[in-house]
Amino acid sequence: MRRPTMFLMVGLPGTGKTTAAKRIETEHEALRLTKDEWIKALYGHENPPCESDVIEGRLIEIGLRVLELGCNVVIDYGLWSRDERSALRQAAADRGAAVVMRYVELSPAEQRRSLDERQAKAPHTTWLISDEELAAWAALFEVPTPGELDGSEAVDVPPDGCATWDEWRTQRWPPSVT
Repeated sequence: MRRPTMFLMVGLPGTGKTTAAKRIETEHEALRLTKDEWIKALYGHENPPCESDVIEGRLIEIGLRVLELGCNVVIDYGLWSRDERSALRQAAADRGAAVVMRYVELSPAEQRRSLDERQAKAPHTTWLISDEELAAWAALFEVPTPGELDGSEAVDVPPDGCATWDEWRTQRWPPSVT
């Protein structure tokens, strides 16, 4: 039996993560879990942050189960923080899976063009995103290190207050809407 792989798509909105994830899905026979598709299906024009975190968490749990079953999975929703990426790297390792991290980036001008093009061609798949939102999100984004990307860097210890990455993951991605 082959070792399953968790592919982590890392990047800001409009950089091409989902396009790359679709390619990985086909090339590696992976289950692709794209949060925006679920949010759109469930909430339409809304993009509620609290529900978004729960949906991300549910998709992660599905993805981890897929790994346990020996299949590849693509987690496609940005993973802006190093802690998020560390938690998923550890969860995959705990299940005997490999991790491949794909960081997709564009210049702000290319990102804006990509978002505008997507809005024009397929408005049902996206939300309007302002330049102010893009700038604010870029300021929050933690660029992955070369060691994160190539897997040579050990997974960090969980943040203070959490004994394990599983505990942190449950806090970051709650199991239900409160």
